[in-house]
Amino acid sequence: MSPADPLHDLGVRTGPGGGTIRVWSEHATSVDLEIFGAEDLDWALERVPLERHEHGVWQAASAALLPGARYGLRVDGPAGLEHAFNPAHTLLDPWARGLQPAADGSWRGVVMDSLAAEGFDWGGVGKPRVPLDHTVVYEAHPKGFSRLNERIPEVLRGTYAGLAHDASLEYLTGLGVTTVELLPVQAFVAEERLVRQGQVNYWGYNTLGFFAPHAPYASAAAQAAGPAAVRREFAGMVKRLHEAGLEVVLDVVYNHTAEEGRQGPTYSFRGIDNASYYRHDAHGRYVDTTGCGNTLDFGHDAPVRLVLDSLRYWADELQVDGFRLDLAATLGRDALGAYSPEHPLLAAMLADPVIGAGKLIAEPWDVGPFGWQTGNFAPGFSEWNDRYRDRMRDFWLGDLRRERHGEHGSGIGRFATRLAGSSNTFAVERGPLASLNFITAHDGFTLADLAAYDVKHNLGNGEHNRDGADHNNSYNHGVEGATDDPDVSAARRRSIRNLLGTLLLSAGVPMLTAGDEYGRSQRGNNNAYCHDSELTWLAWSADERDAALEATTRHLLRLRREHPALRPVRYGRFGERVPSASQMDWYNADGETMTIEHWHDPSQRTLQFLAASTPEFEGFNRILLVVHASEREVEVLLPEHPGVDDYELLWDSAVDEPGDELGARHQPGTRLAMTPQSMRLYRASGDPAPVLVDAAAGSLGAGADEADVADDGRRADDTADRGASDAANAVPEAPA
Repeated sequence: MSPADPLHDLGVRTGPGGGTIRVWSEHATSVDLEIFGAEDLDWALERVPLERHEHGVWQAASAALLPGARYGLRVDGPAGLEHAFNPAHTLLDPWARGLQPAADGSWRGVVMDSLAAEGFDWGGVGKPRVPLDHTVVYEAHPKGFSRLNERIPEVLRGTYAGLAHDASLEYLTGLGVTTVELLPVQAFVAEERLVRQGQVNYWGYNTLGFFAPHAPYASAAAQAAGPAAVRREFAGMVKRLHEAGLEVVLDVVYNHTAEEGRQGPTYSFRGIDNASYYRHDAHGRYVDTTGCGNTLDFGHDAPVRLVLDSLRYWADELQVDGFRLDLAATLGRDALGAYSPEHPLLAAMLADPVIGAGKLIAEPWDVGPFGWQTGNFAPGFSEWNDRYRDRMRDFWLGDLRRERHGEHGSGIGRFATRLAGSSNTFAVERGPLASLNFITAHDGFTLADLAAYDVKHNLGNGEHNRDGADHNNSYNHGVEGATDDPDVSAARRRSIRNLLGTLLLSAGVPMLTAGDEYGRSQRGNNNAYCHDSELTWLAWSADERDAALEATTRHLLRLRREHPALRPVRYGRFGERVPSASQMDWYNADGETMTIEHWHDPSQRTLQFLAASTPEFEGFNRILLVVHASEREVEVLLPEHPGVDDYELLWDSAVDEPGDELGARHQPGTRLAMTPQSMRLYRASGDPAPVLVDAAAGSLGAGADEADVADDGRRADDTADRGASDAANAVPEAPA
């Protein structure tokens, strides 16, 4: 930050003669700094009044503000509905880079020097900078990932160091993911309700300190040595993952704080300037667009500066590669509470040379008015695509249930729209890589549970099964939960493979939830936020993992790496040659070009999808994906296409584990039987034909001429996709 910015250098800055602290409070009448001894955090050794400067910044210097010093703030100010000043409280500096708890439940900041000054050496290891089209995100819990891995020394299991252990790195690189997205690691506490119930906040979406790594995820030795050692262990983890070529993305929670509702605990912001840090209505009540009791007010400069300083610190000082922004619609709400993709905070993230150079992934919604904003973030952001999640679940699971009840499903068109990169959701200048595709996430059923449970089973959460989503688009295949029925088990495994194959073969950026690659179950709990146990930890023993499914996941990830036709960077445009876009040709089971009648016919459950990359994009490559989503066997006629001489089988979801069937070759025009509810991927070989969308041939670039659908609020995916289907009538061959 430039010193010309009045909010520059908030927090503590150290020098040879001590340090300077700068605190922002627009409404305070006094601010005092307290310095504590390392052993007694309840008795202040020194108290220094801060002087108010312009723009609400308070400042003081102290020779005691040296690295390792423990400190807090006492703040006084006016009374009133919107204020919560109480000089009896010792408050945590929001910019504190180290934290330590006091006996009374309050917190002290810990003065930190730079990593370089502490002697930490990055050793020339830089950020991997994995291109978006090569990115495969692996969402993992920093503790749960390694807690049960016996290949890791027991003292390191479940820690930053455990995630950085050779056994962890070998697994992640062998699996084929590129980017580890960690659930929150910024210091957090459990909500008071959970504490009263004797439960914990396992996921960590309740941030206390936005600059400090969560200490309980460090090894016991690092915790005992203090905040500086915890930070070094975190940095060491990042360095080790980078050495292995793996990126580190952090799930960050800036939309609310751990202070909960107005009657919640006062740790920091509420006592420093409640009226300015939090959003209020005209009566002084909290406006809550997060569902967590409070909402930071990004119509004020200080909360905006807090987020930017925090992101820059993690991306620069700690070298993380990007961020997944929790409830990011809240971050784009102005002083009136309206969302804008041009909000100064969102724009500043993109413009910052450090933050903007990394990955920025938005969870594009919150629970406030007009809170569903999928597709409405600016170029430079990728977004969690909930429309993709819902469509793919419904296509493979909901439609299967309907078919078994004698009903038609939704047909093939809307599935194809998502497969091709969701061009009816994301603007053409953003392209398919704006879509962060996912079938599951930490929140909801695991992939195995999607195919094993019709309803949630959350009684263990202590909320009488009221918490968690009720609409999951899941299907238990006729039996709820665990079963010994071989037919049901086989059908479930096939559905899991279809969902997994769809995810990893779609255009866009795929996100795999840790454990889905081997069939992890949470026994039907779709909201396991309060379980720090084997229910949520990854299993590592062979008898608890589906080895065939894990082999399938590795195989699919390798196929994605090797075939650029599966990874288009841009949408194709009708009648044009677009660099880094894949030409996409669509055929029915008889090898005929899809017509508008085929796209809109709900009985059409079979599709052949031929995708070819442009030669300048990693060389010419062409694949054929055959999708058959019906319980009836069908014969498909492999399409005859210019330049295609034969099709080589690369994967068949009807087979438990890739094996001897691979490599089989068939000529165009060959008729093949498709197993019910299955997918096949072929490599199409031959001379490259001109990669150009040809209207006469019925070809279509990825999602060309599909309309973006404007939604006033969050609505069902099928409603929005019907709008896209209607708009596609101008191009009869377009997938709906």
